[in-house]
Amino acid sequence: MSKWVYPILSIPEDKLAKAVIKNIDASVRDLYNVCKAIRGMNLKEAREFLNNVLEEKEALPFWRYSHGTSHRSNISRKWKVKSGRYPKKAIKYVLKLLDNAENNANSKGLDIDNLKIVHIAAHKGLVLKRYMTRAFGRSTRKYKYLSHIEVILGEV
Repeated sequence: MSKWVYPILSIPEDKLAKAVIKNIDASVRDLYNVCKAIRGMNLKEAREFLNNVLEEKEALPFWRYSHGTSHRSNISRKWKVKSGRYPKKAIKYVLKLLDNAENNANSKGLDIDNLKIVHIAAHKGLVLKRYMTRAFGRSTRKYKYLSHIEVILGEV
């Protein structure tokens, strides 16, 4: 089994708060774009942006895995991308992860108003392989793909 390792950052360990969620039932493709959008934001800005996407006031830009994604009129010009979606399931997991990281920062005694998302990434997780029975004694494979998300908050 492989060991989970966070990336090495130049910020001292006592100024960081980390959190990870493993084996969630959300698309890695959606999680990638959510993570890219909020990377480098303050914690409050990221929460506000993600809540706006959940309420469909603002679309989440899709840089990658955007084939067939339609253009949205409510994407901000700062993203320099026209195509976007509203990946609600992925956003709910990311908001839960940000809450966990904020609680970890609070228990470390960090100032919550000055927290910034230093690192956030989505990774492929387990693949659950199952079989669905078909007619005439045949079967079809059925895959369920799981994902991991990790976040590191730093005090600025």
